[in-house]
Amino acid sequence: MYKRILLKLSGEVLSGEDKKGFDEKALEYLSNEIKKVVQHGIKLGMVIGAGNLFRGRELQDVTNSIGDHIGMLGTVINALYLKDYFEKKGIKTVVVSQIVNLPSVRIIHYDDIELYFNAGYVVIFAGGTSNPFFTTDTAAALRAVEMKADVLIKATKVDGIYDRDPKKFKDAKKYSRITYDDAINLGLKIMDTEAFSICKRYHMPIIVLNFFKEGNLLEALSNNRVGTFVKP
Repeated sequence: MYKRILLKLSGEVLSGEDKKGFDEKALEYLSNEIKKVVQHGIKLGMVIGAGNLFRGRELQDVTNSIGDHIGMLGTVINALYLKDYFEKKGIKTVVVSQIVNLPSVRIIHYDDIELYFNAGYVVIFAGGTSNPFFTTDTAAALRAVEMKADVLIKATKVDGIYDRDPKKFKDAKKYSRITYDDAINLGLKIMDTEAFSICKRYHMPIIVLNFFKEGNLLEALSNNRVGTFVKP
């Protein structure tokens, strides 16, 4: 079983599919899935998007860098909301970020992150990479390397990586295993090229799975038969 993981979630996990804001049922489901992992003593880092607050198409008229800054702040809002919700459910949580100075947010220091993990905290990395022009996928790859994760889990609405959208094409082919190079060369959109490149450079394996199937996350950490495994 993997003992140290980085979980990348979309903001939609907090709101429910195609909704905005925060949904109690969605949050309850998320906290239950996280609790299962934490109870196994797994060190868990998280990166959360901000799609439940701002979608890219809503910021099309905003300068790119400013739009990215807005999105980065959205991830901080989500991280703080999750911290409060998790702790009410008995999940110890700390939020770390380089982009804000708030009493409830800690600055990212590698030594401190290790202390948080050893004390049983879930660590939520907020604020993306701290720079505009990079997505939260790239931030997740970066944070996975920084925290020395065993694996990066990309949580999605589909059960792995396909050669094309399985919701639109019934004959879409699912990959059970694929290399970084193939994922990049085939232009698969499940993650950004930058994120795949970082994971390739530092030999960080990726599992892409359907997070909305109950128990999938914990099962993926026990074996490689869930979702798609991206490997060197």
